[in-house]
Order: sequence, then C-alpha cells, then structure tokens
Amino acid sequence: MPDFNLHAPEGASKRKRIVGRGDSSGSGGTAGRGNKGQQSRSGGKTYPGFEGGQMPLYRRLPHRGFSNYPFRKEYQIVNIRDLEGKYKAGETVDTVSLFMKGLIRKPEMPVKVLGEGKISVALTLSVDAVSSSAKAKIEAAGGKVELPAATGSSADA
Repeated sequence: MPDFNLHAPEGASKRKRIVGRGDSSGSGGTAGRGNKGQQSRSGGKTYPGFEGGQMPLYRRLPHRGFSNYPFRKEYQIVNIRDLEGKYKAGETVDTVSLFMKGLIRKPEMPVKVLGEGKISVALTLSVDAVSSSAKAKIEAAGGKVELPAATGSSADA
C-alpha cells in the first residue's frame, strides 16, 4: 500500500524575510540596506537612464528627424490562400466572418488581404485594405472588392 502523505520537498517552502524588527532578529538596525546613501532611504530610487548625476546619454545625443511610430496603422494579415478552403462561392469576407473562422485574432483591428496563393471561388471582400495582387486575383476569379471610404486622406487635393 503506497504512502499518500504528500508534502513539499525539502527546502521548497521558505519563510518570508521580515526586516527592521530589532537587532536580535538578525536584520534590524539598517535592515539590510547598509549605511547612509540614496538606496538606504525610503523612496530613494532613480529613473531608468540615470547616470549618477552625469548628463544621461539620451540627453547628450541629438534628436532629429521624424518617426511615424505614433501614427502607423497596424493590420492583421490574411492571404488569399487562407480564404480558399474556408469560404464558399458568393460569401462575403469581412472582419467578423474572418474572426469567426479563426483567420484573425482581434475583430476590432483593421485587416489587410494579401495576394499570396491562388483563389478559385468568387468572393466579396469587405475589409480595410487589399493589396493590388490580391485584388487582381479575386476579380479574376469573379469576385469583387469593397473597400471602406478613405477617412482622413485628402483625395480631392
């Protein structure tokens, strides 16, 4: 008959170290923080990039140019080869249907269809963006592409 007396292995559970409870506790007095100085004080922290009072690198280097990072649009990518087996002829491919069929992870993020692979079924695409090669292949298969009206762009300028 096996012994079912389960317990944690030796040294697996340790007591939490409680500091600052007097000298007899072994970690009283300075409570393991050493003597004096910034790190011995409460709230004595520095910020990332702090160089001990020396002018930090991020302030020594010039900042110039433009970064598109805050304005970039990130798309979820779907290739037309992924649509082939999942959709029947005449169906509409939109963000919700792509999410329901497991081709994208987030229905609220924009979707772009790329032209890798072949397609033989006629589908109606109603997504945020379509590459020119994907559009050509879809239209060659008898389908059509409906893109939303461009917002924020100056088409008439």
